Amino acid sequence: MKVRIERDELLTGLQRVQGVVEKRNTMPILSNILLEAKQDGVEIVATDLEIGMRGLYKGTVLSTGGVTISARKLFEIVKELPPGDIELTATDNNWTTIQAGKSQFKVVGLPSSEYPALPTIEREGLTPLSGEGLLELIRKTLFAAGDNDARYILNGLLVTLVATDKKTSLRLVGTDGHRLAVAEQEVGKAGNKSVPQEMKAIIPKKAAHEIRHLLEEGGEAEPLIGFSKNLMIFRKSGLLLTSRLMEGNYPNYQQVIPKESGKKISVSRSELESALRRVSVLAKDKASAVKITFASGQMMLFSSSPDYGEATEELPARYEGETINTGFNARYLLDAFNVMDGETISLQMETPLSPCLIQEPESPGFKCVVMPIKV
Repeated sequence: MKVRIERDELLTGLQRVQGVVEKRNTMPILSNILLEAKQDGVEIVATDLEIGMRGLYKGTVLSTGGVTISARKLFEIVKELPPGDIELTATDNNWTTIQAGKSQFKVVGLPSSEYPALPTIEREGLTPLSGEGLLELIRKTLFAAGDNDARYILNGLLVTLVATDKKTSLRLVGTDGHRLAVAEQEVGKAGNKSVPQEMKAIIPKKAAHEIRHLLEEGGEAEPLIGFSKNLMIFRKSGLLLTSRLMEGNYPNYQQVIPKESGKKISVSRSELESALRRVSVLAKDKASAVKITFASGQMMLFSSSPDYGEATEELPARYEGETINTGFNARYLLDAFNVMDGETISLQMETPLSPCLIQEPESPGFKCVVMPIKV
């Protein structure tokens, strides 16, 4: 294999796959990427056996072939090289020479024949979506999904794609049992007739992270998404990302979302966020527990720690119901406020220990629920 490729083009390809390659060395070849020189360019492939990414990059192919080399080392080398052409040559023993100007590196590789194959993908049945819409939905729900939660299914996002002949809408749900985020919006015009009316799937958090990175790059092309029996397929301008779906039953999240009621307090998001950050500095232990009081015309925040002291803050709010004293993990509230864009937000709860519904008038499709804690 021998190819000549522009440094920035190669760097883009390597940057995209860094999050996919397996960090834990269960199989050494999984920390490698597969470089394949084909007639129409250089293909870069990465997989951790759950998620796979494949992209084709412009380059001059002097001889076809393939090799697998360390994703991290190749990225670190290319990042330090000056702009210009890079020549990659793989020999029969899988050593790869990287030549750029007067710099030369020789990197150990493994045979391309040993690299796990990505699943074969049908081109049919994918639904075009608004990239901005999908990015917004992921941004608003990913924070609430579990991180290495013992309940495996909570480490993913529930995706529901509803395609009618009038529109295509998408709903994403993330929860770790302590908080819940639901975001829904129209992401496309008339649905595709060949697609089932409603598709539900649970995708791993890591796959959602990778889709988010690809969407943040921008670009004109409309992304496509589709689901087969055990696979999610995501395509965007020559890039293909596949992910195994998570198996299991997602919790009935609808039960947790409180119905709209009168006990609602409206407050400035930026003021509450700043006050919460200040008060949580003196909150004790890992729970970042802050006591919150809803009272007529105001909201009060209080935290204390036997080792450091206590903090109190009051801020104006619109509220007319009976006084409610409750407590929250400040970090959970701050994570929710962080993905909201409106100036005013509302918090609603029936009793001091019932779930708290957080919403903003600007995005009616977004709901966040945070469970209170005893303070």
